[in-house]
Amino acid sequence: MDRMPFSQLQHHDFNRQDCDVAPTSTGQERKAHDLRIEAACAQACERIAPAWPLDGAIAVNPHWQRIGMPLRRVAARMALLADIPVFPPRSHLREAWEEKRIGPADLDCALATLPAARAAGMKGSDCIDALNAAPCLRRLPLLIDLLDDDPARQARLDWRQAITHQVSQVCAAYFDECQADWQPERASGLYAFWRDTLTHDHGIGMLMGVPGMHRWLDALPPTRADAERWVLQRLGLPEDTWADYLEALLLTVNGWASWCAYLGWQARQEGRTDAHLRDLLAIRLAWGAILLECKGDAAARRATDILQRAWSGFAERMAQAEDLLLVDEVWQLALEAHYQRGLAGRLTATPVGHGRATEGDPDIEVQAAFCIDVRSEPLRRALENLWPAIRTVGFAGFFGLPIAYTPLGTQARRPQLPGLLAPAIEAEDCFEDARKDRIDEAGQASRAALRARRRRFAWSAPGLAASRWPNAAFSFVEATGVAYAGKLARWLRQSESARVNEDMHGLPARYHSVCRPALSGLDPDAKVDLAARVLKAMGLAGWMAPLVLLVGHGSQSSNNAHAAALDCGACCGQTGEVNARALAQLLNAPEVREGLPRHDIRIPGDTVFVAALHNTTTDEIEAFDLDRVPSVARARWERLRQVFDHACDAVRRERAPRLGLDPATGHRDLLAALRRRANDGAETRPEWGLAGNASLIIAPRRRTRSVVLDGRSFLHDYQAEQDPDGSLLQSLMTAPMLVAHWINWQYHASVCAPQQFGSGNKLLHNVVGGRIGVFEGNGGDLRIGLSRQSLHDGERCMHAPLRLTVVIDAPSDRIERVLREQKLVSDLIENDWLHLWRYEGERLLRYAGGNWCAVRPDEAAV
Repeated sequence: MDRMPFSQLQHHDFNRQDCDVAPTSTGQERKAHDLRIEAACAQACERIAPAWPLDGAIAVNPHWQRIGMPLRRVAARMALLADIPVFPPRSHLREAWEEKRIGPADLDCALATLPAARAAGMKGSDCIDALNAAPCLRRLPLLIDLLDDDPARQARLDWRQAITHQVSQVCAAYFDECQADWQPERASGLYAFWRDTLTHDHGIGMLMGVPGMHRWLDALPPTRADAERWVLQRLGLPEDTWADYLEALLLTVNGWASWCAYLGWQARQEGRTDAHLRDLLAIRLAWGAILLECKGDAAARRATDILQRAWSGFAERMAQAEDLLLVDEVWQLALEAHYQRGLAGRLTATPVGHGRATEGDPDIEVQAAFCIDVRSEPLRRALENLWPAIRTVGFAGFFGLPIAYTPLGTQARRPQLPGLLAPAIEAEDCFEDARKDRIDEAGQASRAALRARRRRFAWSAPGLAASRWPNAAFSFVEATGVAYAGKLARWLRQSESARVNEDMHGLPARYHSVCRPALSGLDPDAKVDLAARVLKAMGLAGWMAPLVLLVGHGSQSSNNAHAAALDCGACCGQTGEVNARALAQLLNAPEVREGLPRHDIRIPGDTVFVAALHNTTTDEIEAFDLDRVPSVARARWERLRQVFDHACDAVRRERAPRLGLDPATGHRDLLAALRRRANDGAETRPEWGLAGNASLIIAPRRRTRSVVLDGRSFLHDYQAEQDPDGSLLQSLMTAPMLVAHWINWQYHASVCAPQQFGSGNKLLHNVVGGRIGVFEGNGGDLRIGLSRQSLHDGERCMHAPLRLTVVIDAPSDRIERVLREQKLVSDLIENDWLHLWRYEGERLLRYAGGNWCAVRPDEAAV
């Protein structure tokens, strides 16, 4: 391959593109060549899943963009491209086998169930022997690995690590919009900013052991497209491996690639395009070009020859890797079989609806709609066991409101719905008084509160700005003195105070009780239509109890960069408070109730909706806006509150052992202990979040009432008889099911690949850009996923990496129609990213290869 000296690039006319193909090629051939490069770059970028910012954190399957491939094939790709494990580590599986968390029956079941294992004639003894040896898989080399062959490299930074660090620092500076006072020039894009930064950086070459590197930097390809074309031409890789090689490059900076993918995701929701991920890819390509020139002709030719040979056999290496990972897939299935056997036994042990009140029973006084979050399951069970007059409902915690909320006096518009969706309705704070004769007073209060909040924000701005200067770590603390010490004291004194609503920050306390979130910009008909859709989706269109609670959830923790991730695993890191309060206000509005009959929905005159919040850290319930409901409803709530107190205490005792607390502790002392954990600035494990999640059950509550599911199941109510056309089922399988899958796989990936898909040690975290994410220490790649402290108690892992088992109570033809019409859902199931079961009467059936097979708990069937 003829080589164009990199130092001549600055004099070369890239618009002619004659460095990309042979000199004798036609313009049409060059254009086709460029299109193939474009397609390869786009395909590599499409494989990167987004990562949401800290203040809007949601759980994401980091392999989401790869679900169109079978799971084992993805595992093989990740091993070859980036040494990323997808299946649980064999050490983890060996421990589960030795501790009987996988039994011989589970292993036999996995071998019998997996077609590939049957075809290979794999035996249990083969699988057991494999536990003592890691799979012999080696990551394919990148150009940078082959060029980094200096015998003295042990005495300097590894080039791969150095480049990741340099690119990461540039990205941190470029994307930061709210932490640093100095802001970079972004008009020309990320690639141009990196190129300019690197040409002025004379230290990176010294750190990498290439002191003459600066001589080559002025000749960097001037644009992203130039870098893509020139480097791919220089590498000489087979075209069918371009996208794979480019994906491997992006995985070296996967944290920042995921951030750029998030920016692209948001842009597509708004009808825009975003070039940051392509810029990042070009940066990694250009780094290879720099190092080619630094090494000289002979070394460069030797490296590219080795690279071409290694990648020319990619297809064969993939086939070998898939074969080697078959035993890991068997063990993954065996681990799940153990859990599924117990799940099936519990779901089929008790006759449906045994001994409990049913919908429409006049003895039911309260319906309580909870989020499907696994942390709601123990509380729902405790409430129903304590008081037969309550019926709980499972529904997505954003309560069907596709809203963005803007707190009073701020521009902080934030989504309050799953990240899969885009907001379509606005919500804002209002001061509307329940008494019509005080509307003028409410307006005056609103204006006064707005002025007061802005004054407080203005007073705090200088202090916040001072704390952002790079040298402020000590000087700011010294300058603020006692004031800063007070903040530290509040972190460390382990206060027993209750949860504080951060939305009220800066608002004088006298306004807290009358400042309420409400929907805005909807005409009366739109409000009625929205209310009808929500009630039908929740299964409340047919009958309602006198008191209907809408129970969102949130967490409580201090000094925690990932606090939003504990609030909700789906709804952009927000609690359910705003949605629950706005919906309760909507459904209590007389004009909405008057319009609902045209949708065949009638809310009884004595039915009242009340919003509440479940604090998942301390298991406390807080109700809102009780001053706006009739006295009869308030009295009913007061009676119910006693039931909640006992139910919450029961759940706290159930959770206590996992938190290292004594479940026999007195009621007040146990609550105080949990509050101290929540307010302790040094506490790295305020709660376990959604650790342990393993199943989603889409069925009437009668299927799971009184069943002990150990806080491991998402529970979404669904009545098939009320959904004759299957449209609601389709919505559930394309929204809540996907959300639960994302949560499940974020935990799975953070356990199996903590270096790439976990955020490391929480004690070493430094927040990047105020909200973007965290570094572990002062550099390296942006860390995404769950921290070690969210998964491990110091002695053992608290989450078993199981794929989600989805159980649906619906006819097979409706489920299969969704599979035919929704490719994402079909990909998840056909490519083994989750398990699908359904009820048939009192039996459970599993879906496998287009057929439904019986689930027999005694045989550990999966």
